[in-house]
Amino acid sequence: MESGIEHLLFIYALQNAVKHDAPPKAGTVIGTVLGKHPEFRSRAREIGPLAGKAVAEVAGMSAAERKSRLEEIAPELLAELSETHEHVRELPALEGAENGVVMRFAPNPSGPLHLGHARASILNDYYVRRYGGRYVLRIEDTDPRRVDPEAYEMVQEDVAWLGLGITDIVYQSDRLDIYYDWCRKLIELGGAYVCVCDSERFRELKLKGKSCPCRDLTVEENLELWQKMLDGEFYEGDATVRVKTDLAHPDPAMRDYSAMRIVNTPLHPRVDATVFPLMNFSVAVDDHLLGITHVIRGKDHIANTRRQRYIFDYFGWKPPVYRHYGRMGISGVILSTSGMREGIQSGLYTGWDDIHLGTLRAIARRGIEAEAVRNAMTDIGIGETDISFSWENLYARNKELVDPKANRYFFVPDPVEVTVEGAPPHEAHAALHPGDPSRGARVLTTAGRVLLPRADIEGRSMVRLKDLYNIRIVWDGDEPHVSYAGDSLEEARNEKAPIIQWLPADTKMPCTLLQQDGSLEGFCEPLVAGERDNVVQFERIGFARIDSVEDGRVSAYFAHR
Repeated sequence: MESGIEHLLFIYALQNAVKHDAPPKAGTVIGTVLGKHPEFRSRAREIGPLAGKAVAEVAGMSAAERKSRLEEIAPELLAELSETHEHVRELPALEGAENGVVMRFAPNPSGPLHLGHARASILNDYYVRRYGGRYVLRIEDTDPRRVDPEAYEMVQEDVAWLGLGITDIVYQSDRLDIYYDWCRKLIELGGAYVCVCDSERFRELKLKGKSCPCRDLTVEENLELWQKMLDGEFYEGDATVRVKTDLAHPDPAMRDYSAMRIVNTPLHPRVDATVFPLMNFSVAVDDHLLGITHVIRGKDHIANTRRQRYIFDYFGWKPPVYRHYGRMGISGVILSTSGMREGIQSGLYTGWDDIHLGTLRAIARRGIEAEAVRNAMTDIGIGETDISFSWENLYARNKELVDPKANRYFFVPDPVEVTVEGAPPHEAHAALHPGDPSRGARVLTTAGRVLLPRADIEGRSMVRLKDLYNIRIVWDGDEPHVSYAGDSLEEARNEKAPIIQWLPADTKMPCTLLQQDGSLEGFCEPLVAGERDNVVQFERIGFARIDSVEDGRVSAYFAHR
């Protein structure tokens, strides 16, 4: 591991500590580094121990020492803190949280995390930070049909990128013996039974509010059937453990729901087992045993909360405090994991970070920072009203973060190469960042041969080339004839001439700007090649992340305006 990553972890640990006037959190520091330097994301596991070392070093410093050290080695990060205009919403208080909380984020490892996961994970993280306590990452992998072996690592990479303050990691597949033990206890209490009825026959009876014959078996008979399930004497579909509920419940889905079932294929990638708990049983057991105090999740889980309360009631456990937020509709990207996988396999998408997808890694590839996602989700909050996700709010939050950092460059899409008749040689000095003169300027020299964006000159009689001079345009059909029209900015304003970007015809680099609705081909300044993995602003076009520079060509992903 390069000393460079150790330095980054240290300075961002310092920044985090100065910002919050508290010891830094390793997860947040890792997330910041991976968000700003995605080239290290594939090595997230290696970074963990180094982050711990950096956090420990910073934690041992006084507040004054932290600020002084940050000012000494990374003054720009200290400046970010003094200039920030970030406003984070204050979310409603949680009942019974005064002495700390234990929250959990519980994704299924079926693929990488997407924007839907971000809301739950960030809201839970918000309250752990607010009240203090533990934050459990619980990998819910007890359905072999929904497990992608590669997703175990992807989920943790995405968690690190988000900067979640995870304190404990639990794999449900490691806890099968625990679930088996509590299932046996539930049967012994008379709260569950083993059903060997045909599934269609059971469904018919359930809809009518009638019990199946298995419901009346004795505890001893049920325990014998349960042991046969564990011993492999039943196959998939032959036997199911059901929780006894109210057969007269107005919602048929609440009646005698399944707690354990047999899955013979596919084989689980982590454990040699065929009996697995269903979500409502394992979640209830884990929430109790892991000491979860508060659960924040969507309204689509309200029925699951009711099902899980049966387990708590049977065992006499105190349930967590539940908060259910409204549905969040997300348009413009693909969120279905199965749909994404099929598209990747068919070649429709280039991978899990394809910009048409709603995965966090796709968002990151476009140049959206983790902190922007966090702020946007906190803005949405935990209200019960259904909402539509606002891309514009996310972009505004991201602009707050990238605008002070992004260098400015020219990109000319669909270029027209022209000679500016009568133009003397000119040397344009364009600021790398208008708000930070210390960064200097780009120098663009032309003797009159320039590239202009076709869409910005069509139908125009006069335009001003930014930081250069004015030109007049006479059209001969589709062909522009261009002449020098002086340097006066006031004259350009009087004629309401638009200011457009341009490039010297002999100093340019091919560039593809990839957008969700198609790609723009054109040329950019050669200096852009040195901005790989950074977000820049292509003037008059928008912010973009420079993804790669290969064979003399820049590939960039459009973020937003």
